[in-house]
Amino acid sequence: MGKLIRVLVVDDEHYSRDELKHLLGEYASVQIVGEADSGEDAIVKSLHYQPDVIFLDVEMPKMNGIEVARALMELKKSPLVVFATAYPQFAVEAFRYEAIDYLLKPYDEEQLQQTIQRIEKLLSPPVEMEVTKPLGKLAVDMDGEIFYLEPKEIMYIYRDEKVSKIITASQEFEIRTPLKELESRLFPFSFFRIHKSFLVNLAFVSRLTPWFNGAYQLEIIGRKEMLSVSRNYVKSLRNRLEI
Repeated sequence: MGKLIRVLVVDDEHYSRDELKHLLGEYASVQIVGEADSGEDAIVKSLHYQPDVIFLDVEMPKMNGIEVARALMELKKSPLVVFATAYPQFAVEAFRYEAIDYLLKPYDEEQLQQTIQRIEKLLSPPVEMEVTKPLGKLAVDMDGEIFYLEPKEIMYIYRDEKVSKIITASQEFEIRTPLKELESRLFPFSFFRIHKSFLVNLAFVSRLTPWFNGAYQLEIIGRKEMLSVSRNYVKSLRNRLEI
């Protein structure tokens, strides 16, 4: 994305702020505009810096992160909130205040990368598709033959070691194309990443079932197997599915 993501880091511990700033500094799309060491300071600096995103600790003296998030929701232009904390028990309450993610300390760099990617998508301007340009088919090269698949016929794709497996109602195809590349090629269609190893056609989703630790299992129309939905993707998935 062209526009930098303006970030405010909020944590009452200096070491934690420095660690998170260091990790965020690895992303060219991120600009850290400020930091705060208390809930009250977070609100003042949010008004001053107008950040796009706040990385917000939960456990802070006087005014905790949940209270800060509640106050930020009242602003005319409220920033996106990512909770960053050592306490997993606040996750359910945090998402009530429209948090887009919940990072646990010590930070997992892969999870942080997924968070940044989600923020980039949320803040990117909508892509205008050329209506006059027909959408093509997915070419699958298998055993020397090239199969052309209609994206609407693909139910889901998953990564199994070094192979991507494409599941349709009648066939299964195995190719070596990475899931990330397939996700990019299928972007104009109704596909959604629900897990680092699963890409699902939302048109075939029939049910979400709670599993454990905030994760869900997803049921596909006409299939017996249940697919895992990572906790990090649940809120975005529901936003895409529900009217």
